[in-house]
Amino acid sequence: MKKILWRPDPQKKTKMAELTDIINCNHSQKINDYEQLHKWSVNHIPEFWEEVWNYCDIVHSQPYTEVVDNIQTMPGAKWFRGAKLNFAENLLRFRDDRVAIKFKSEDKSVRELTYLELFQEVEKISHYLRELGVQKGDRVAGFLPNVPEAVVAMLATSSIGAVWSSCSPDFGTNGVLDRFSQIKPKVIFSADGYQYNGKYHDSLKKLNGILKELPTVQKVILINDLKMIDMNFKAEFISYQEILECTPNPLQFEQLPFDHPLYIMYSSGTTGLPKSIVHSSGGTLLQHMKELHFHCDLKREDTIFYFTTCGWMMWNWLVSALSIGSTVVLFDGSPFYPDGKEMWKLAEELEFSVFGTSAKYIDACRENNIFPSTFSNLPKLRSILSTGSPLIEESFEYIYEHVKKDVHLASISGGTDIISCFALGSPTLEVAKGELQCRGLGMDVHSYDENGKPIIGKKGELVCTSAFPSMPVYFWNDSNDLKYKDAYFSTFSGVWHHGDFIRISESGSLKIYGRSDSTLNPGGVRIGTSEIYRVVNSIDIIEDSLVIGQEWEGDQRIILFVLMVNDFPLEKDMIDQIKFQIKNSCSPRHIPSKIIKVKGIPYTINGKKVEVAVKKIIEGKTVTNQESLSNPETLDQFRNIPELLN
Repeated sequence: MKKILWRPDPQKKTKMAELTDIINCNHSQKINDYEQLHKWSVNHIPEFWEEVWNYCDIVHSQPYTEVVDNIQTMPGAKWFRGAKLNFAENLLRFRDDRVAIKFKSEDKSVRELTYLELFQEVEKISHYLRELGVQKGDRVAGFLPNVPEAVVAMLATSSIGAVWSSCSPDFGTNGVLDRFSQIKPKVIFSADGYQYNGKYHDSLKKLNGILKELPTVQKVILINDLKMIDMNFKAEFISYQEILECTPNPLQFEQLPFDHPLYIMYSSGTTGLPKSIVHSSGGTLLQHMKELHFHCDLKREDTIFYFTTCGWMMWNWLVSALSIGSTVVLFDGSPFYPDGKEMWKLAEELEFSVFGTSAKYIDACRENNIFPSTFSNLPKLRSILSTGSPLIEESFEYIYEHVKKDVHLASISGGTDIISCFALGSPTLEVAKGELQCRGLGMDVHSYDENGKPIIGKKGELVCTSAFPSMPVYFWNDSNDLKYKDAYFSTFSGVWHHGDFIRISESGSLKIYGRSDSTLNPGGVRIGTSEIYRVVNSIDIIEDSLVIGQEWEGDQRIILFVLMVNDFPLEKDMIDQIKFQIKNSCSPRHIPSKIIKVKGIPYTINGKKVEVAVKKIIEGKTVTNQESLSNPETLDQFRNIPELLN
C-alpha cells in the first residue's frame, strides 16, 4: 500500500495544467490527468514538441520546416529542420533589473548580477573571444568553481557558436587532461583557486600542468585576484576583470541550426577515457525548458537553487532557468561548512522556491540529525528536487517530518548522457513514499525484461523507444558513431538502453533500483543494490557500504563491504546482525555471502558509488580512469582480498 506524503492543491493553476488545456483545445483531446497527458505526448511526439516550442516561445531567426523526420531513428533523428537559433540569446531574452544570479561562497557575502548586468558582461567577454579568433565550432573550456563568471563564459562562448566544456577544479590534472585533451580547446577560463571546507585550494599549479599538455590553448582567462601568478605559463593569460574594463561591440548572436553543438560533457565511467558526449543547442534548450516550465512549474518570480559543481550536468540544467527569467542561485563550497545547517539557512536567507540537491546530501542530513524545521523558516520553498542516486524511503519521510510538510518532493533521474531526465516530478501528482512520480513528458520510457518485452509492476531495464530532442548529437572523435551505438543501442536494437533497473507501476510512478551493470544476480534472481543499501544504511554502527556481485562457482554471490563508524571492529555478532536485518527487510536471496570491513568506500567526483570499478578489481581487471574518482586511493584495498578466495 502506497504511503502518500503530499498532495497538490487542486485550486492551484500550474503550467502543466495550462499545457494540458492547450493540447485539449488544439488537438481536440479530453485529457484530464498526467498519465493521459504523458501517453498523448509519446503517441504524438511531433505535435507534443511543437506545442512545447510554442509555449516556451523559443527565440529564433528562422522557422523550422519539420519537427522531426523519424522518431524511430536512433541515433540520428533530425529535429526542427530549417530552424535557426542561438542558445545564449534564449537565456538572455530578459535584460532588466531583476536579479539573474545570486552567488555565495563559504566566506563571502552574497553577490548579485541583474539580467542587464549579466547581458553586459556576456557582451564584453563575447567580444574579446571574437577578437581572439574564436569561431563557431571552436572549443572553449572552463576549469572553474561554481561562480557567476562560469555562467558568463559559457553564454559568451555559445553566443558565438563555439562549444563549451567544463571541469570542476577538484578534478585532478590527469582527470582534466583525460577530458580536455580529446576536444583540444582554444581558450581556457580558470580561477586562481577556490575555497572548500574552510580551506583555500590553489588551482594554478594544476592549471600549469594542464597547459603543458594542451598546446592548442592560445589564451587563459583568469578569474579572481591573480595574486599567485608567479609561474611560467605555456599559454598567455589575461585577467577576466581586465576584459570587463574594455568597450565592446554590440553582442552578436550567431544563428545556428537546432542540432549545432553546444556542450561537450563526459561520462563518469571507470574504464578507458571518458566518453565525450556532444549535446545540441536546440535539444538542450527545449528539453530543459520543458522540465523547468512544466515539471518544476518554474516562473519568473521564483528563485531556483541546485547544489552542484561545473563538472555535473545539473549545473547546465540549472543555468537554463535563466531562459524563464528566474533568479538562479550559485553556491561554491562544502554544504557542511561550517556545519550541516548552512544550505538550509541559505534557502531561508535567499528565499528559495526550488531547492535542488543530491540524494546523498539529504541522506547525510538525515543521518546527522539535521532538522531544518527547527532552525529555518521556509515559507517560499515550494519544491525539493533530488537526484544523483535513488532517494531511499527513509529520506522521503525525513523531508516531510523535519524539513517542511507542505513541499513538493521530486526524486528525479536521468543523466549526463541526455543532459536531462527520464523520470521527473509533476506538481499535479501525489508524492508517494519511495517513488518517482512520473516519466517525463515526451520521453517514451518503458521497463524491459531480458527478452526486450515491456513489463509493468516488475523490475526491468530502463529503455526509451522513441527519439527525443536532447539525445547526444554524437560522441567526439567517434567515427561512424561506433562508441555511441555501443553505449546505448547494443542491448536492444533500435532502443535506447540506459543501464538502470526500474519498475513502472500501473499508475505510471517509478522506482529506481540502481545501475543494471552493477546489479546483483544470485541464482538468476536480479537484485538492485539500493535494496541492500537501504537496510545497511539504517545500522548506526555502519558509516557507509558498498555491495557487488562476485562470479563464483558458476553463479554469483553477494559481497558487502562496510565502513565502520570510528573504525569499530566487525565481529561475528555484528555480521550476524547485518545478515538478519537484510533477510528480514528484503529476502534470503539478499543476504551477502561475505561481509568485509574496509577503510573507505570509493566515489566518483559527482558523488556516486563505483560498484563497477570494485567488481572489476575483484575480477582481476584493470581500472584505468581513476581520475573520475574523488578518492581513488580506496581502490587498492579491494585487491587480493583473502576472504574472496573461498
